[in-house]
Amino acid sequence: MKIVSWNINSVRLRIEQVIKFLEEQQPDALCLQELKCPDEHFPHEAFEAAGYIHRHNHGMKSYNGVAILSRLPFAKTDIRHFCGKEDRRHCMVTFENGVELHNFYIPAGGDEPDVTINEKFAHKLSFLDEMTAWWAERRVADPDRKAILVGDFNIAPSENDVWSHKQLLKVVSHTPIEVEKLEAFRKSGDFVDSVREIVEEPEKLFSWWSYRSRDWRASNKGRRLDHVWMTPNMAGSVRTASVYDLARDWEKPSDHAPVVVEFNI
Repeated sequence: MKIVSWNINSVRLRIEQVIKFLEEQQPDALCLQELKCPDEHFPHEAFEAAGYIHRHNHGMKSYNGVAILSRLPFAKTDIRHFCGKEDRRHCMVTFENGVELHNFYIPAGGDEPDVTINEKFAHKLSFLDEMTAWWAERRVADPDRKAILVGDFNIAPSENDVWSHKQLLKVVSHTPIEVEKLEAFRKSGDFVDSVREIVEEPEKLFSWWSYRSRDWRASNKGRRLDHVWMTPNMAGSVRTASVYDLARDWEKPSDHAPVVVEFNI
């Protein structure tokens, strides 16, 4: 089962890139974040023609939005709102084999890592806290649950997930408090980082490069903000894992590259 997570930064603007990627990589399921597209304008026809006839999209105008596109049928679909906001940051499906697939778009958090002056950063930390409490409850209710969690988490947790640990310690996405809260969420499900099962540390690995870099590949000042995690009962099932950074070279690309993981399920 081949699963991809990709912050596309406008699905309508980059639909041709998405279809090109699907034709080349043929994943079983594609999870998109930052759709910037209300549900009534979602490009269903293009995905239908590409063979992704099972779709669960949850979007809004101009901001946020998540979707799961699949060649495999869903037994169930659902969404959850966090922090009392209906801002389209989560959707989930359950496949017929019982495996849950969750797609998250965690808030970016703005520019200042200070909750007293930056409401966006406060929202991000609260979002992580609520995710942690929610999953802890779900784990108690069903300890044998098999789940894959993917998405743009907007946090690079390891020193090897950023181009410079020292220079980014006070930059939103790699601050100690964000890393601490993401780790608390990971522990709530004892999740396993499926990509690092294959691309082991201390190897550097990034999935996002700023638009500000004239030659992003030469400077390579990236961060690994996009993740694919799995519940511990799925450990050892990962066949391959990689970041498809070629997509970052395409014309008018997203600043994120797809993360591709293949499981034995």
